[in-house]
Amino acid sequence: MTTEPQPPELDRDQSGEFIIYRTEDDRTEVHLRLIDGSVWMTQAQIAELFGISRQNASVHIRNIYADGDLTRDRTIKNYLIVRSEGDRDIRRRVDHYNLDLIIAVGYRVRGPRGAQFRSWATEVLKEYLIKGFAMNDEKLKDPTGKDYFSELLERIRDIRASEARFYQQILDLVATAVDYSPEAADKLHLFQKIQNKLHFAIAGQTAPEILATRSDPSKPNMGLQTFSGSKVRKKDITVAKNYLVEEELKKLNRFTTMYLDYAEQQAERRVEMTMQDWITQTDKFIQFNEYPMLEDAGRITRKSALDKVHERYTVFDRARRADLDEKQLEEQITALKIIDQQILADQKRLNRR
Repeated sequence: MTTEPQPPELDRDQSGEFIIYRTEDDRTEVHLRLIDGSVWMTQAQIAELFGISRQNASVHIRNIYADGDLTRDRTIKNYLIVRSEGDRDIRRRVDHYNLDLIIAVGYRVRGPRGAQFRSWATEVLKEYLIKGFAMNDEKLKDPTGKDYFSELLERIRDIRASEARFYQQILDLVATAVDYSPEAADKLHLFQKIQNKLHFAIAGQTAPEILATRSDPSKPNMGLQTFSGSKVRKKDITVAKNYLVEEELKKLNRFTTMYLDYAEQQAERRVEMTMQDWITQTDKFIQFNEYPMLEDAGRITRKSALDKVHERYTVFDRARRADLDEKQLEEQITALKIIDQQILADQKRLNRR
């Protein structure tokens, strides 16, 4: 699945979100880190943003503090950054500056980039911070030139079909059923039935069957095709759609979006329906679209599938840690050999004297 280029990995507890900002000439792309209601950038990113040297950025920052425009304690945070250098991940802490400081530097930098960023921050960033997204509606309506509309639709489908979002949308819809039960177990059972039918229609397996048959500790990333972050974590392994290949995932996202539109239309018609009627309507929707229908509850329960996938993750994670320990040991041995060679070389030089 194609995604935007990702910024360097940050410590999980301090990762926040990222906003991608591009200059009007498309020559510079900067990742602004969103956390605590503001955005944060390193000194190097500020220099790149305004097209100045790091030395000039440093001078501007010092002058802002010296003039009393802003204070260090309110504008600087120190975060851990992980960068890949060769085959190693180097972890170091780097100062990040908030939006107030970034804009203050922008006012001191003469040129169009400062004005452009201030305008963008005022109009777009505020909307993003409040709503979680920002869109250029007019650009998206215009089909001429370079068009990212299809990519936008694909990403919206993926968000809408995400397990947590889909679960909430289904609950909102079936809450209109005349015999709706607010009990958590009943709601979850209904959601799982609908989810299994949609997964089976696209992948030929229920969600638990996908977990049980596609999770494999011997495979790269335990068989997952998509997951959040830079490595597989425990929260990723229980989501069935994470194991689907790209083509299956696209079909499932599209099919789920179609189903939600259909279900919303049914609810808006205000036809009295029971919770079982929602299951029946799901079958009709699948049948109308000529996909295979799930006639039973599947070959494995969700509990059994979760037990299996957690056991496999334990094996996978143990092997992953062992591989890491082995690499670290090899690096230590290599470093020791270099030190030994240096000692021998020093001894030879002393002996010559």
